[in-house]
Amino acid sequence: MAPYETDDSTGAAQADDELRAQRRRKAARYVVPVTVVGVAAATIGLVPALADSGDPNLPKITAQELINKIAKSDVQQLSGTVKISTDLGLPDLGGLESGLMSGAAQGGGDGSSADPSTKLTELASGTHTLRVAADGPERQKVSLLESGAEYSLIHNGTDVWGYDSKSNEVYHSTAADSGKAERHETPATPKDFADEVLKSVDDTTSVKVDGTAQVAGRDAYRLVIKPKQSGTTVGAISIAVDAKTGTPLKFTLTPSGGGAAVIDAGYTQVSFAKPTASTFDFTPPKGAKVTQGDSLDKAHKGDKGDKITKTPGRSTPEELGKNGFDVLGKGWNSIAVLDTGSKGGLPTGSASGGGDLGGFLGSLGDPVSGKFGKGTVLSTRLINALVTDGGKVYVGAVDKAALVKAANAG
Repeated sequence: MAPYETDDSTGAAQADDELRAQRRRKAARYVVPVTVVGVAAATIGLVPALADSGDPNLPKITAQELINKIAKSDVQQLSGTVKISTDLGLPDLGGLESGLMSGAAQGGGDGSSADPSTKLTELASGTHTLRVAADGPERQKVSLLESGAEYSLIHNGTDVWGYDSKSNEVYHSTAADSGKAERHETPATPKDFADEVLKSVDDTTSVKVDGTAQVAGRDAYRLVIKPKQSGTTVGAISIAVDAKTGTPLKFTLTPSGGGAAVIDAGYTQVSFAKPTASTFDFTPPKGAKVTQGDSLDKAHKGDKGDKITKTPGRSTPEELGKNGFDVLGKGWNSIAVLDTGSKGGLPTGSASGGGDLGGFLGSLGDPVSGKFGKGTVLSTRLINALVTDGGKVYVGAVDKAALVKAANAG
C-alpha cells in the first residue's frame, strides 16, 4: 500500500493504420467536449454518495484502517436514491446535446437517444436525482428521473438495456458472457467505486480521517483526500464511509480555486436489502424504437486499439491502451494526451458536428502559444484541455500553465 499521512501482413497493417487514422479524423470534430464532460461524468461515478446531518460518536479509526475498511467492503446488494449536483462552470449547454449526437452519428455511433454513451452526459451539469439498485455483478440498474420522464440503464446478465421514456426509444446490446457485459457503461457496485478511490491514493496524496457524519440516516466516517502537488485544479475530496459496511455514501469534490463544490453526490436514501428480481426485468414497450448495438464481444474482438508508448504517469500500459491515451506526469498532475491527426485547432461550424458546438467551444476557449506552436485552452472549474493547432489534445485536472508546459515538453 502506498504511504499515507498521519491519520500480421503488410497490407493488413496498412489497413489497421488507415482505420485508426479515420477514427482520429472523425474524433477530432467532437473529442474535446466529449472529453471535458465525459471525464466529469466519470469523476461523478467515482463514489455514489448528499444529505448529511449529525455528528455521531464512533470509535476512533486511522486513515489506513478506514481505507482498508473500504477495500474489504463486500456489499453486493443495495437500492436507494442518489442526488447529484455538478457545477463545472460550463455555460448553458443549449444545443450541445444535439451537436454531440450528430457528431456521434458521423463518428459511427448509433444516434439513439437511449444510448447511454450520450444520455448520461447530462450528469455533467445541474442537479439530478437517480434511483439505483444492484444485486451482485450480474444485475444493476440506474434510473435518471426527469420532469415527467425517466431514463433507465439496466444490466441483467448478458443484456444491457437503455430506455428513454420521453422519446420511447430503446438501446440494446449483448455480450457472449456476462463478464464482458461489464465493459459497457453499466452501473457498478459500491466496491467498484471504492476501488477507484484507492487507485487515486499514492505518495502525491494526503489522507486523513476528519470526524464523523450521518448520511441517509446512517453513521459514517469522513475521509478527506488532498493533493500534495501544486498545479492541480482539485482542492479536496471528502468521502463519507458507512461505519458498519465500509460502503462510500457521500462524495464531495471542491476545487483548488475555492467556491462551491464542483461535484456533490450522495445517497438521500439507501437500503442494503436484496432488491426484488423484477427490478432488473425489462421488455421494450409497444411501439418503441429499438436500436440494436454491436454485441460487446464482437466490438471488442474488432478493436485492436492504438499502439501506446508508456510514459511516466499513473496508468499501466494496459489501461493506456484501453483508454486510447498516453499519459504525462504523475499523480494529480497527470495529463492525458491524444493525437487526433487533424490539423487546424478547434473545430468550428459544420466541422464541429453541427448544432451550437462551435459556439460552445469558443465560449470556453483561451488562446495560448509556446514552443509547441499555437492552441486553445478550454477551461472548466475541474477539467481543462489544450487543443493545439497541430492536432494534439492535452487534458487533465490541472491549470493552464501545466498544460502549456506539457505541450512544450511533448
